[in-house]
Amino acid sequence: MLSRTADNLFWASRYVERADFIARLLDAALRLSALPTSYGGAGTGWESAIACSGSAALFYERYGDASEAAVRYFLAFSPENPSSIRSCLEIARANARAVRTALTTEMWEAINDAWNQLDRFGRGEHMGREEYGEFLEWVKGVALAFDGSARRTMLRNDAYWFLRLGGAIERADDTARILDVKYHVLLPESERVGGGLDYFQWTTILREVSALTAYRWVYRDSVKPWLVADLLILNRQMPRSLASCYDTMVRNLDMLGDAYGRRGPSQRLARNVLARLTGSKIEGVFQSGLHEYITDFLSDNAKLGQTLAEQYLV
Repeated sequence: MLSRTADNLFWASRYVERADFIARLLDAALRLSALPTSYGGAGTGWESAIACSGSAALFYERYGDASEAAVRYFLAFSPENPSSIRSCLEIARANARAVRTALTTEMWEAINDAWNQLDRFGRGEHMGREEYGEFLEWVKGVALAFDGSARRTMLRNDAYWFLRLGGAIERADDTARILDVKYHVLLPESERVGGGLDYFQWTTILREVSALTAYRWVYRDSVKPWLVADLLILNRQMPRSLASCYDTMVRNLDMLGDAYGRRGPSQRLARNVLARLTGSKIEGVFQSGLHEYITDFLSDNAKLGQTLAEQYLV
Protein backbone atom coordinates (compact mmCIF):
# COMPACT_ATOMS: atom_id res chain seq x y z
CA MET A 1 0.00 0.00 0.00
CA LEU A 2 1.18 3.52 -0.78
CA SER A 3 2.02 5.54 2.33
CA ARG A 4 -0.29 8.27 1.03
CA THR A 5 -3.23 5.84 0.99
CA ALA A 6 -2.41 4.60 4.47
CA ASP A 7 -2.20 8.20 5.70
CA ASN A 8 -5.63 9.06 4.26
CA LEU A 9 -7.24 6.00 5.86
CA PHE A 10 -5.57 6.65 9.21
CA TRP A 11 -6.71 10.28 9.35
CA ALA A 12 -10.19 9.64 8.00
CA SER A 13 -10.78 7.33 10.95
CA ARG A 14 -9.17 9.74 13.43
CA TYR A 15 -11.33 12.65 12.37
CA VAL A 16 -14.58 10.64 12.45
CA GLU A 17 -13.63 9.53 15.97
CA ARG A 18 -12.84 13.12 16.92
CA ALA A 19 -16.21 14.37 15.64
CA ASP A 20 -17.90 11.74 17.80
CA PHE A 21 -15.82 12.80 20.80
CA ILE A 22 -16.66 16.50 20.40
CA ALA A 23 -20.35 15.60 20.14
CA ARG A 24 -20.07 13.65 23.39
CA LEU A 25 -18.27 16.56 25.07
CA LEU A 26 -21.04 18.95 24.08
CA ASP A 27 -23.70 16.51 25.20
CA ALA A 28 -22.04 16.32 28.62
CA ALA A 29 -21.82 20.13 28.76
CA LEU A 30 -25.56 20.34 28.07
CA ARG A 31 -26.22 17.99 30.99
CA LEU A 32 -23.89 19.83 33.37
CA SER A 33 -25.24 23.25 32.39
CA ALA A 34 -28.75 22.10 33.31
CA LEU A 35 -27.70 22.01 36.99
CA PRO A 36 -28.90 24.94 39.10
CA THR A 37 -26.36 27.72 39.71
CA SER A 38 -26.42 27.06 43.45
CA TYR A 39 -25.36 23.47 42.74
CA GLY A 40 -22.27 24.49 40.83
CA GLY A 41 -23.54 23.92 37.32
CA ALA A 42 -23.34 27.40 35.85
CA GLY A 43 -20.53 27.75 33.35
CA THR A 44 -18.65 24.68 34.53
CA GLY A 45 -19.82 22.40 31.74
CA TRP A 46 -18.96 24.77 28.90
CA GLU A 47 -15.54 25.65 30.32
CA SER A 48 -14.68 21.98 30.80
CA ALA A 49 -15.79 21.18 27.22
CA ILE A 50 -13.33 23.76 25.89
CA ALA A 51 -10.56 22.52 28.21
CA CYS A 52 -11.13 18.91 27.14
CA SER A 53 -11.33 19.66 23.42
CA GLY A 54 -7.68 20.66 23.18
CA SER A 55 -8.66 23.94 21.49
CA ALA A 56 -8.71 26.21 24.54
CA ALA A 57 -5.96 28.60 23.36
CA LEU A 58 -7.66 29.20 20.02
CA PHE A 59 -11.08 29.62 21.63
CA TYR A 60 -10.05 32.15 24.28
CA GLU A 61 -8.03 34.10 21.73
CA ARG A 62 -11.23 34.62 19.75
CA TYR A 63 -13.97 34.74 22.37
CA GLY A 64 -12.48 35.47 25.78
CA ASP A 65 -15.41 33.97 27.70
CA ALA A 66 -16.81 30.43 27.61
CA SER A 67 -20.46 31.32 27.10
CA GLU A 68 -22.88 28.63 25.98
CA ALA A 69 -23.50 30.21 22.57
CA ALA A 70 -19.78 30.68 21.84
CA VAL A 71 -18.80 27.15 22.90
CA ARG A 72 -21.68 25.54 21.02
CA TYR A 73 -20.75 27.31 17.78
CA PHE A 74 -16.97 26.98 18.14
CA LEU A 75 -16.97 23.23 18.87
CA ALA A 76 -19.74 22.26 16.48
CA PHE A 77 -19.77 24.56 13.46
CA SER A 78 -16.80 26.94 13.36
CA PRO A 79 -14.68 26.55 10.20
CA GLU A 80 -11.86 28.35 12.05
CA ASN A 81 -11.60 25.49 14.56
CA PRO A 82 -9.87 22.49 12.94
CA SER A 83 -11.40 20.24 15.61
CA SER A 84 -15.01 21.42 15.30
CA ILE A 85 -17.52 18.78 14.27
CA ARG A 86 -17.95 20.47 10.90
CA SER A 87 -14.19 20.61 10.28
CA CYS A 88 -13.72 16.99 11.39
CA LEU A 89 -16.40 15.70 9.03
CA GLU A 90 -15.05 17.83 6.20
CA ILE A 91 -11.48 16.58 6.67
CA ALA A 92 -12.62 12.97 7.16
CA ARG A 93 -14.66 13.15 3.96
CA ALA A 94 -11.73 14.67 2.02
CA ASN A 95 -9.44 11.88 3.21
CA ALA A 96 -12.06 9.24 2.38
CA ARG A 97 -12.60 10.73 -1.08
CA ALA A 98 -8.86 10.58 -1.78
CA VAL A 99 -8.92 6.81 -1.20
CA ARG A 100 -12.45 6.13 -2.42
CA THR A 101 -11.47 2.82 -4.02
CA ALA A 102 -10.00 1.55 -0.73
CA LEU A 103 -13.35 1.98 1.04
CA THR A 104 -16.48 -0.09 0.70
CA THR A 105 -19.62 1.50 -0.73
CA GLU A 106 -21.25 1.52 2.70
CA MET A 107 -18.36 3.40 4.30
CA TRP A 108 -18.22 6.04 1.59
CA GLU A 109 -21.96 6.59 1.72
CA ALA A 110 -21.86 6.97 5.52
CA ILE A 111 -19.32 9.82 5.44
CA ASN A 112 -20.42 11.41 2.16
CA ASP A 113 -24.10 11.49 3.15
CA ALA A 114 -23.15 13.00 6.51
CA TRP A 115 -21.26 15.82 4.80
CA ASN A 116 -24.13 16.48 2.41
CA GLN A 117 -26.64 16.62 5.28
CA LEU A 118 -24.53 18.88 7.47
CA ASP A 119 -25.60 22.09 5.71
CA ARG A 120 -29.20 21.62 6.83
CA PHE A 121 -28.10 22.40 10.39
CA GLY A 122 -26.67 25.78 9.35
CA ARG A 123 -24.53 27.48 12.00
CA GLY A 124 -26.70 26.19 14.84
CA GLU A 125 -27.51 29.68 16.13
CA HIS A 126 -31.27 29.14 16.08
CA MET A 127 -31.21 25.73 17.74
CA GLY A 128 -32.76 25.33 21.16
CA ARG A 129 -31.14 22.90 23.57
CA GLU A 130 -33.42 20.05 22.54
CA GLU A 131 -32.74 20.53 18.83
CA TYR A 132 -29.01 20.93 19.51
CA GLY A 133 -29.07 17.67 21.47
CA GLU A 134 -30.71 15.96 18.48
CA PHE A 135 -27.92 17.27 16.26
CA LEU A 136 -25.30 15.77 18.60
CA GLU A 137 -27.10 12.42 18.51
CA TRP A 138 -27.00 12.61 14.70
CA VAL A 139 -23.21 13.12 14.81
CA LYS A 140 -22.80 10.08 17.06
CA GLY A 141 -24.91 8.11 14.61
CA VAL A 142 -22.62 9.13 11.73
CA ALA A 143 -19.60 7.80 13.62
CA LEU A 144 -21.42 4.56 14.43
CA ALA A 145 -22.43 4.12 10.78
CA PHE A 146 -18.88 4.71 9.51
CA ASP A 147 -17.22 2.49 12.11
CA GLY A 148 -19.90 -0.19 11.90
CA SER A 149 -19.76 -0.39 8.12
CA ALA A 150 -15.96 -0.72 8.30
CA ARG A 151 -16.21 -3.61 10.74
CA ARG A 152 -18.95 -5.36 8.76
CA THR A 153 -17.81 -4.84 5.16
CA MET A 154 -14.01 -4.35 4.91
CA LEU A 155 -11.49 -7.03 4.13
CA ARG A 156 -9.12 -7.66 7.03
CA ASN A 157 -6.05 -6.30 5.29
CA ASP A 158 -3.69 -3.35 5.66
CA ALA A 159 -6.41 -0.83 4.74
CA TYR A 160 -8.53 -2.06 7.62
CA TRP A 161 -5.58 -2.12 10.02
CA PHE A 162 -4.60 1.49 9.31
CA LEU A 163 -8.22 2.55 9.72
CA ARG A 164 -8.44 0.79 13.09
CA LEU A 165 -5.15 2.30 14.23
CA GLY A 166 -6.38 5.82 13.53
CA GLY A 167 -9.58 5.30 15.48
CA ALA A 168 -7.83 3.64 18.43
CA ILE A 169 -5.10 6.25 18.88
CA GLU A 170 -7.66 9.08 18.74
CA ARG A 171 -10.01 7.31 21.15
CA ALA A 172 -7.22 6.75 23.67
CA ASP A 173 -6.32 10.45 23.55
CA ASP A 174 -9.98 11.43 24.00
CA THR A 175 -10.58 9.16 26.99
CA ALA A 176 -7.44 10.38 28.72
CA ARG A 177 -8.44 14.02 28.25
CA ILE A 178 -11.93 13.39 29.65
CA LEU A 179 -10.49 11.87 32.81
CA ASP A 180 -7.88 14.56 33.25
CA VAL A 181 -10.34 17.42 32.88
CA LYS A 182 -12.78 15.86 35.33
CA TYR A 183 -10.18 15.15 37.98
CA HIS A 184 -8.01 18.24 37.55
CA VAL A 185 -10.36 20.99 36.34
CA LEU A 186 -14.06 20.31 36.59
CA LEU A 187 -14.89 20.11 40.31
CA PRO A 188 -15.07 23.59 41.91
CA GLU A 189 -12.83 24.20 44.93
CA SER A 190 -15.88 24.76 47.13
CA GLU A 191 -17.17 21.24 46.41
CA ARG A 192 -15.93 18.16 48.21
CA VAL A 193 -14.82 14.99 46.44
CA GLY A 194 -17.58 12.43 46.80
CA GLY A 195 -20.26 15.10 47.15
CA GLY A 196 -23.42 15.43 45.09
CA LEU A 197 -21.86 17.48 42.28
CA ASP A 198 -18.84 15.17 42.09
CA TYR A 199 -21.14 12.14 41.79
CA PHE A 200 -23.22 13.80 39.06
CA GLN A 201 -20.10 14.75 37.08
CA TRP A 202 -18.62 11.24 37.20
CA THR A 203 -21.99 9.79 36.16
CA THR A 204 -22.16 12.27 33.27
CA ILE A 205 -18.68 11.23 32.13
CA LEU A 206 -19.71 7.57 32.16
CA ARG A 207 -22.72 8.47 30.02
CA GLU A 208 -20.48 10.52 27.76
CA VAL A 209 -18.35 7.48 26.89
CA SER A 210 -21.32 5.05 26.83
CA ALA A 211 -19.99 3.27 29.91
CA LEU A 212 -22.61 3.75 32.63
CA THR A 213 -24.25 0.37 32.06
CA ALA A 214 -20.83 -1.29 31.73
CA TYR A 215 -19.77 0.28 35.03
CA ARG A 216 -22.79 -1.22 36.80
CA TRP A 217 -22.17 -4.63 35.27
CA VAL A 218 -18.47 -4.69 36.22
CA TYR A 219 -18.49 -3.13 39.70
CA ARG A 220 -22.08 -3.50 40.96
CA ASP A 221 -21.46 -0.46 43.15
CA SER A 222 -22.35 3.21 43.31
CA VAL A 223 -20.26 5.57 41.16
CA LYS A 224 -16.85 6.08 42.76
CA PRO A 225 -14.00 8.09 41.17
CA TRP A 226 -11.33 5.39 41.52
CA LEU A 227 -13.61 2.74 40.00
CA VAL A 228 -14.52 5.00 37.06
CA ALA A 229 -10.80 5.60 36.51
CA ASP A 230 -10.12 1.86 36.76
CA LEU A 231 -12.77 1.17 34.10
CA LEU A 232 -11.57 3.86 31.70
CA ILE A 233 -7.84 3.30 32.16
CA LEU A 234 -7.12 -0.34 32.94
CA ASN A 235 -10.14 -2.49 32.07
CA ARG A 236 -9.59 -4.14 28.66
CA GLN A 237 -13.25 -5.16 28.48
CA MET A 238 -14.23 -1.50 28.12
CA PRO A 239 -13.78 -0.48 24.44
CA ARG A 240 -12.92 3.14 25.28
CA SER A 241 -10.41 2.34 28.01
CA LEU A 242 -6.75 3.19 27.48
CA ALA A 243 -5.80 -0.48 27.89
CA SER A 244 -8.39 -1.62 25.33
CA CYS A 245 -7.28 1.02 22.82
CA TYR A 246 -3.67 -0.08 23.15
CA ASP A 247 -4.62 -3.73 22.92
CA THR A 248 -6.26 -2.85 19.58
CA MET A 249 -3.21 -0.90 18.45
CA VAL A 250 -0.75 -3.65 19.35
CA ARG A 251 -2.80 -6.27 17.50
CA ASN A 252 -3.19 -4.18 14.35
CA LEU A 253 0.45 -3.05 14.36
CA ASP A 254 1.54 -6.68 14.73
CA MET A 255 -0.62 -7.67 11.74
CA LEU A 256 0.98 -4.88 9.71
CA GLY A 257 4.40 -6.08 10.80
CA ASP A 258 3.59 -9.65 9.80
CA ALA A 259 2.12 -8.57 6.45
CA TYR A 260 5.09 -6.37 5.56
CA GLY A 261 7.68 -8.77 6.99
CA ARG A 262 9.16 -6.24 9.38
CA ARG A 263 8.41 -4.68 12.76
CA GLY A 264 9.80 -1.41 14.00
CA PRO A 265 9.66 1.37 16.60
CA SER A 266 5.87 1.82 16.57
CA GLN A 267 5.33 -1.85 17.46
CA ARG A 268 7.86 -1.60 20.30
CA LEU A 269 6.44 1.65 21.68
CA ALA A 270 2.84 0.40 21.59
CA ARG A 271 3.85 -2.79 23.41
CA ASN A 272 5.73 -0.81 26.06
CA VAL A 273 2.70 1.41 26.76
CA LEU A 274 0.38 -1.61 26.90
CA ALA A 275 2.76 -3.40 29.29
CA ARG A 276 2.80 -0.33 31.55
CA LEU A 277 -1.00 -0.17 31.54
CA THR A 278 -1.27 -3.91 32.21
CA GLY A 279 1.16 -3.65 35.11
CA SER A 280 -0.63 -0.71 36.75
CA LYS A 281 -3.06 -0.86 39.67
CA ILE A 282 -5.54 1.94 40.14
CA GLU A 283 -4.43 2.46 43.75
CA GLY A 284 -0.91 3.12 42.53
CA VAL A 285 -2.16 5.46 39.82
CA PHE A 286 -3.98 7.62 42.38
CA GLN A 287 -1.08 7.54 44.82
CA SER A 288 1.38 8.76 42.20
CA GLY A 289 -1.19 11.26 40.87
CA LEU A 290 -3.86 10.71 38.24
CA HIS A 291 -3.04 13.98 36.48
CA GLU A 292 0.64 13.08 36.23
CA TYR A 293 -0.18 9.55 35.03
CA ILE A 294 -2.47 10.85 32.29
CA THR A 295 -0.02 13.58 31.27
CA ASP A 296 2.65 10.92 30.75
CA PHE A 297 0.18 8.77 28.82
CA LEU A 298 -0.83 11.64 26.51
CA SER A 299 2.84 12.30 25.80
CA ASP A 300 3.44 8.62 24.94
CA ASN A 301 0.30 8.50 22.80
CA ALA A 302 1.39 11.56 20.83
CA LYS A 303 4.85 10.03 20.42
CA LEU A 304 3.31 6.82 19.08
CA GLY A 305 1.33 8.81 16.52
CA GLN A 306 4.51 10.52 15.35
CA THR A 307 6.47 7.26 15.31
CA LEU A 308 3.73 5.48 13.37
CA ALA A 309 3.67 8.32 10.84
CA GLU A 310 7.43 8.17 10.34
CA GLN A 311 7.37 4.37 9.97
CA TYR A 312 4.38 4.00 7.66
CA LEU A 313 2.65 7.22 6.63
CA VAL A 314 5.36 9.60 5.44
